[in-house]
Amino acid sequence: MTEPTAIALAQPLNPAPQMAPAALPTGAQLVLRVMPMPADANANGDVFGGWIMAQVDLAGAVLPARIAKGRIATVAVNQFIFKQPVSIGDLLSFYANVTRVGRTSVTVHVEVYAERNPAELQVVKVTEANLTYVAIDGQGQPRALPT
Repeated sequence: MTEPTAIALAQPLNPAPQMAPAALPTGAQLVLRVMPMPADANANGDVFGGWIMAQVDLAGAVLPARIAKGRIATVAVNQFIFKQPVSIGDLLSFYANVTRVGRTSVTVHVEVYAERNPAELQVVKVTEANLTYVAIDGQGQPRALPT
């Protein structure tokens, strides 16, 4: 019987599947970058979906706030898709583009990309969502967007 070599022992037992590199969105603006920390994850190191949703809400509000030139509120999460898990240490980039402007509301599409493994960088799309924000006045009532 032969002894296993050091090289054989260094090979991972279950190598991670290779992910296709993601293409960053065209026509979208980078509105937020953040790295999840240990407090944002469960015991397995997977970031909580609710934490990601909160970051998407913050990122999605950037462009509508510029359009509204004032206070806005999230009125709807029209769609939210988790495509890949997010881990501690992933650098998340949030890209947004306006898809609809109404009389009082703005709908935004947000795509989230994770940069992983800096030694052999991988960029993967992890989440995408559509959210609607409404411009509100000082009393929290809908107001017309400026023209």
